[in-house]
Amino acid sequence: MMGISGYAGIQYGNYTYMPGSMGKTEGVGMPGNPDTKVNSSEECQTCKNRKYVDGSNESDVSFKTPSHVSPEKSASMVMSHEQMHVANARQEGNKENADLVSASVRLKTAVCPECGKSYVAGGQTSTMIKYTESNPYERNRKVIEGSFLKGQYIDAYAG
Repeated sequence: MMGISGYAGIQYGNYTYMPGSMGKTEGVGMPGNPDTKVNSSEECQTCKNRKYVDGSNESDVSFKTPSHVSPEKSASMVMSHEQMHVANARQEGNKENADLVSASVRLKTAVCPECGKSYVAGGQTSTMIKYTESNPYERNRKVIEGSFLKGQYIDAYAG
């Protein structure tokens, strides 16, 4: 049996973007608007209100409660969070009758519509663990159950 960690709800990987109140004024701080720009040393309202939260069922990772991360620190914070999921997968793969087949991390980037700063909007860790079963009856049951599940989870966006 193979398990793949994923995400639930409207999320970017293991993070949910929670915009809160945007506080956006028409034209203020918009990229390309020379009249009024947000000072690059301070965060705009959209960036101030952006929060990250983990959507997985792993209790020992960061961002279990919605947390603010600045755009400048988003890449390192999200990647270190995703590495916690990889470490958990390695630990699970080292158990008896389990073998970690693969672990990969994808980061999603975005651009703030108010100030134009790019940031990492979230990440997704995908792991595949193969569990070996020594009991032949249990092994056959898993093969039969697996045949019912084939094709249920198709990535329609894969190119």
